[in-house]
Amino acid sequence: MNFILAGISFLLAIAVQFWVAGDPVIHVLVQFPLLAISGYLLVAGQTIRDVWVGPALVLAVCSILFWMLPRTLDAVLNDWGMHFAKFALLPLTVGVPLALCWKRLHLIVRGFVKTETISMLGILGFLYTHAPVRICNSYLIDDQIRLGFSFFYVAGALSLLWIIPVFRGAEVPTNQIIKKLRIL
Repeated sequence: MNFILAGISFLLAIAVQFWVAGDPVIHVLVQFPLLAISGYLLVAGQTIRDVWVGPALVLAVCSILFWMLPRTLDAVLNDWGMHFAKFALLPLTVGVPLALCWKRLHLIVRGFVKTETISMLGILGFLYTHAPVRICNSYLIDDQIRLGFSFFYVAGALSLLWIIPVFRGAEVPTNQIIKKLRIL
């Protein structure tokens, strides 16, 4: 079933390709996540040894940072090699490592990754809305500002999504956290 969902996600990423050249919001906030989700679903349920969890997480984070660079966005739109690399590397270097290591990450590390994701989206939103010049040469200033505000909206939505379990009364295993940190 996961293979089918991974294939559907990958096909949806291909389907939105028509709108990518004209809309950075679809490019960055629709197509990129669809590609990463396809890689995630491809290996969902599988795990890796503890020794590989850190390198897998570092690979995923560095890959996300690389694909979010404005210069990379321009290269993807102007160079066929980068265009095909996007379809191959986003699933393999973002989705697959996150799927393999996420369940093995400690609760605090997962929280750290989530908060860094929210802060990164906020910083990108600020950068794209307040830059005095075009950051991506392939998109107009209005598109750049719209992408910046979209980063803010996604950061807000993820904040709400990840904070809801706290208000629902989900228990946080504080005893386990304290033992892991060797505070007591």
